[in-house]
Amino acid sequence: MDLICYLKDDECGVEIRPGPGRRDWMDNAHDRAPYRCTPLVVANGFGWEILSPVGFSAIWNGGQDKEGLMVLEDVGTTPAAHSHFGEGILTFTMPMVFRTDPGTDLIVQGPMNRPKDAIAPLSGVVESDWGPFSFTMNWKFTRANTAIRFDKGEPFCNIIPIRRGTLEEIKPKLIPISKEPSLQASHAKWLAARVRFNEDLTKEGSEARASKWQKHYQRGTDPNDISPAPDSHRTKSTLRPFRRFDPEQSEETKVS
Repeated sequence: MDLICYLKDDECGVEIRPGPGRRDWMDNAHDRAPYRCTPLVVANGFGWEILSPVGFSAIWNGGQDKEGLMVLEDVGTTPAAHSHFGEGILTFTMPMVFRTDPGTDLIVQGPMNRPKDAIAPLSGVVESDWGPFSFTMNWKFTRANTAIRFDKGEPFCNIIPIRRGTLEEIKPKLIPISKEPSLQASHAKWLAARVRFNEDLTKEGSEARASKWQKHYQRGTDPNDISPAPDSHRTKSTLRPFRRFDPEQSEETKVS
């Protein structure tokens, strides 16, 4: 599958990268405990991040008109975002056109697991396989009269391609777990072991205290030795970086 980013000629300095597995808030947590959550780490790298080319601050007065949101650019820079829609929405203009394979959409959303105070990202799904359209990335203030900031190089958008119709093809079902006795028994056994482990974490010198967490999911092992993870089990996302490509020369260079 191809994911092409057509840059406007005057925007060759755009920065877009695979989402890194690390987060500052996870690094700063006690014992770096959030990294024990494999689904969280996988999500960190799930998609490509677009970075703010400049630093700026913004504040919203709580009003519905677009004049109620003020963007304060850093000295000597042009703001990367502005107030366009009103309603406390901060809009990033995207200086590129994305093109995906036929039948493939682009999920456009905020960066994974990067919470910001007083403002939250909005999400969209773009049919990026047919039109000449660019799109915007929007954040909505959740609290008035509170200044927020985006630093230069800070991710403000995450994109994920998805085959159109994939979700519509899914047939969700609700089934009592008692209808699957082996799964019910296995889950109950795991749950009991989980409760015991968490209780033992409070005991000085316990095996649980020494091991810190159970690691079954991370290692792809079934604690009941019934159904180990498939070969496709992963503990992180490893995506290819964008590379600059000149169709006339058929050469690629990695985007720094």
